[in-house]
Order: sequence, then C-alpha cells, then structure tokens
Amino acid sequence: MRRRALLGGAAGGAAALALGTPALSASSAAPSTPKVFRWAINFAETGFDPAQIFDLASNYVVSHVFESPLQYDYLARPAIIRPRTAAAMPVVADDFRTFTLRVKPGIFFQDDPVFGGKPRELVAADHVYQMKRVADPRWKSPLWPGLEGAQILGLAEARKAAAGGVRFDYDREIDGLRVLDRYTFQVRLAEPNPRFAELFTDARATGAVAREVVEAYEKDIMAKPVGTGPFRLASWTRASRIVLERNPTFRDEFYDGQPAPDDARAQATLARLKGRKLPMVDRVELSIIEESQPRWLAFLNGQQDTVNVPLEFINLAVPNGQVAPALAKKGIELERVINPDVAITFFNMDDPVVGGYAPEKVALRRAISLGYNVHEEIELVRRGSMMPAQSQVPPLTDGYDPGFISEMSQFDRARARALLDTYGYVDRDGDGYRENPDGSPLLLQIATETSQLDRAFNELWKRQLDGIGIRVQFNAAQWPENLKNARAGKLMIWLLGNTASVPDCDDFLAFGSSKNIGASNFARFRNAEYDRLYEAQGKLPNGSERAALIREMKRLFVVWMPYKVHGHRFVNDVSHPWLIGYRRHPFARDFFKWIDIDTEARVQWTGKA
Repeated sequence: MRRRALLGGAAGGAAALALGTPALSASSAAPSTPKVFRWAINFAETGFDPAQIFDLASNYVVSHVFESPLQYDYLARPAIIRPRTAAAMPVVADDFRTFTLRVKPGIFFQDDPVFGGKPRELVAADHVYQMKRVADPRWKSPLWPGLEGAQILGLAEARKAAAGGVRFDYDREIDGLRVLDRYTFQVRLAEPNPRFAELFTDARATGAVAREVVEAYEKDIMAKPVGTGPFRLASWTRASRIVLERNPTFRDEFYDGQPAPDDARAQATLARLKGRKLPMVDRVELSIIEESQPRWLAFLNGQQDTVNVPLEFINLAVPNGQVAPALAKKGIELERVINPDVAITFFNMDDPVVGGYAPEKVALRRAISLGYNVHEEIELVRRGSMMPAQSQVPPLTDGYDPGFISEMSQFDRARARALLDTYGYVDRDGDGYRENPDGSPLLLQIATETSQLDRAFNELWKRQLDGIGIRVQFNAAQWPENLKNARAGKLMIWLLGNTASVPDCDDFLAFGSSKNIGASNFARFRNAEYDRLYEAQGKLPNGSERAALIREMKRLFVVWMPYKVHGHRFVNDVSHPWLIGYRRHPFARDFFKWIDIDTEARVQWTGKA
C-alpha cells in the first residue's frame, strides 16, 4: 500500500521558485568521476526483505537489488512484459493453470561472506524459495493474499502445516511449486488464472533470494539484502538516507526497448541510449525528506535530480500543466502522467460507530461520502493534480472503464443531510452536531499523520463534516504505526492510497475480499456476493464477461460504501537537464538502471559532481 504524497509548508514557495541559476563553471567533471543519481522521496522505508515489505520506498530498493523472472519494457506504453532472469517468456499450458520458466545460466548473486568467497549462481530453486517464504507465516508477508488467491497447488496446505509456531518446511514437496532441473521451475494452479504471469514481474513475491543468506542473517534480514540485481545496498540510515552502489558482479545487460512508433520522446531516448551497458550510473543516493518545502528547495538547488512537484508548488512550478518559464530557462523538463492509483478513505466495518451493515450504518457512510466535496479537494489541496474516482479501479489497469459513472464522486450536501435525518442522526442538544440514533454522542475519529498535507486534509475533512453536522477528532501517528493499526482493525477511518504494480486490477478488487481482511481489505468488508464475484472474475480472461463482473463489484462498493474512493492522482515529475532517459513507468519500480547522468553538465550548473 503506497503512502499518499506528502505536502510541506507553503511559506517561501514563490521565493524558492525565483532562485536564480548558479553561474556556469568553466570546470568540467573528470571522466573518472562516479555518476551519482540523487533522489528525494517523501515516505520512509520499512526495510529490504522482499517477503516482508509493502511500502513503496522499500520496494524501490528491493526492485534494484533483487530480480524477478520478468520485467517491464521501460519505454513501452502500453506496458509490455519481457524476460529478466528468465531466458524466455513462461510457457503457459492447461488453460492458464501451468506456467513453466527457465532462468538464464550464468547469473550470479552479489558477493557476500555467506557464500564463502565463491561465486553463487542463480538457480531455479531461488525463485521457488522466495514464493515459499511469502507463504511462511513467520514472515507475515503482506503479499500472501495474492499468492493465496492464485491457488498454487499445495502451498496453502504447507502454510497451514506451519501454524502454531511450527517452522515452515522448505524441503516439503509442493505439487504446485516444482523445480524441474537446475534452471527450470514450474508453477501449477488449481484454477485458471490468465494474468498470473504478471506476478513474475514482482521482485517481492517471485524474485530470486538465496536460502543461505536468509538463514545466515535471519534476525537481521530486513537490513541484509543480497540479490542478483544491478545495485547493492551500500549504507542505510533509517528514515533518512539510503545509498545503493553498482553491483560489480552484475552481468552484461544492455539498453534496449520497444517504444510506440508515435512516442517521439521514447524513440529519441532509445536512439540515444540503445546498446549502453546497464546500469549507467554508479551510485544512487536516496534521501527521505517528508516535508515538501525542503524537498522542493533541494531540487531547485540542484541537490536532487528529479522530484515529483509537491502539491503546494504546482501552481508555481507547472501552471496549467506546463513548466513555468523561470524553470524552463534552466532546461528543467516536465513529465505529467496519470498514476494507476487510488486515494481512498476506509471505514472500519467492525467499528461500532461507522461499521456494520444495518441500514442506519450504511446511511451514515453514504452521507459522509456525499457530504465530502472531492472537487474541493482536487482544487484546493491537490492543485488540480487528481481526477475524481468513480470506483476502486484505477486508470491504466485492465478493469478501468472510463464510461462508468457512480455516486462515488458526487457531492450533494442536501442529500447527505436528508439521509442523516431520515435514519435518526439528529442534533438533540442544539450544539450544532448530530447524535447517534440512540442519542449517544456521534464522534468520528480519523487517523492522520503530522505533515502539512495531513493538516490540510484534516482542515478539509472538518469543514466538510461540519457542513453536515458531524463532529470529528483527528488522531496523529507515524505512518507505519497507522498501517499496523489499520491491518489490526484498530482504526475507525484513515485516508491513504494504493498504486498498481501490475496492469491487472485484481489488487484493487481485493480491497473488498473477506480473505484479505488483515491485509489490503482495510475496511474489513464482508459480503458474500462480492466474494463470489471476486473469485469468479479472477478465473476469466480479460473481456466483456469479466468486465461485467467487475462492474457489479464496483456497484457493491457504492451501495455499501466501505470505502470512499476520492480520485486518481496525476504525477508531475520535473527533472534537471543532466538527468538522461528518465520516464515514470506506471508499474515498474526498477528505473535506476535505465537512467544516465551528464556529470559535466551537473558540475557546470551546481559547481560539483
């Protein structure tokens, strides 16, 4: 689950934008100067064990240290999947029930003392081992619902056998996870799954992990990532700074791609970089800067190479979707794209105030949704960088239907008040706020964090709820703590977001699956009809039949309102001219290996490499 983008203080925004360009220096970088990509992100990491992470910051690191069998073509739009550690695309048989992959010989893990000074070759068992780790209850993997839903033969039974403190038996024969030979493995499913191969692009679920590394660093595995990828972890200061460096044992891999013929920008990038050895940069320095003003200033001062423009600076930096003249003169470029994501507020269906399935509880949630003006959120808080959502399914995924219109995006304060009045939520004591139908105080408790964006959302929520006579209290905590409490069912209401990692919309439909309570079903929604539809759509290929089931699942969300889906966010990435080849891919997280740095240009602009 991706944390929503944080917004920092607006003070000093205009002055920051007006900062002049440093005088060009006559000096140039020596050819031997290491190429360093510097990037600030606005959300903290949790660690680097692929099986245990769910946050985006950690995923960026994991996706560069570990490798999945397949990967996305960096330049292709729409998305194209191609081999990574696999020698070819999976062989699919038995009506999408059997997937056979062969990994390339001659791929090696980065050097590590665990290997005793000997090269450690990647073998098929390393991919199988990671899938078993996701099933192992010990690691409490947030990825397990996805594997469980895929119904890999025998994997759920192996997990059950490890319940109650019994150690997972990694040597147990599992019918659906077979190593056929040193370089070949096979996955067999109980039911057809036409999109299962997309899982092989996710380094967290199917990436190659060496068993001996996990067993050696067992208690410290979140800080000891050892993979076959183009980078390795050099240093880590928690919630502050992450440094990656080129993996010297990384194999020969060269820049290539299949951009669309009419994508001029991607075609130009391919012409410039094709055939270059990957990765092209030597070092990646990630800074965790949660507040947006220092993050934005760091970019303007040349300390960061690219940045997703913080929301309160959008009108100054990219007015009307165009780079501001002051920035354009410096050669700064903009890439503005819709993100395959949703910003959502969940209502805990187990909560005695907002949860439940009784008519008055449904009416309360629908009234809150109708009384919330998402268009005001888009204009005032998002600065126009979001489109209203009609459902839980985001653009660029296969279940998205631009023709689907629902109550999810409607703002109707009069109707919201009427619903509350009808179901007994009235102001009995004349203080301007409604009570519950039984006369007890009605108080919503919304979980939040501490950034200025969170404060802006709190102000917006209070204004919207005051408009329909509902009192609200905000409970601030750090995001990891809120995430933990949300999964445990301890939060009443929380606003967060989720970004797609594959073109399939299944992860977003899983928000309502009762099997995912404690994972991505933060609302703890239980509905037999929704569960039936969820299971059925997963077995169908993309097409009209599956689309009809997904449409009904969207409708059930509107009817029961376990979530208020706010919108789908635009990303406004601005980059300095010395950053070469950067493009935001809708699903891939391993972009560091596809970019280059013109160190000489950076030195001329900033005075240092």
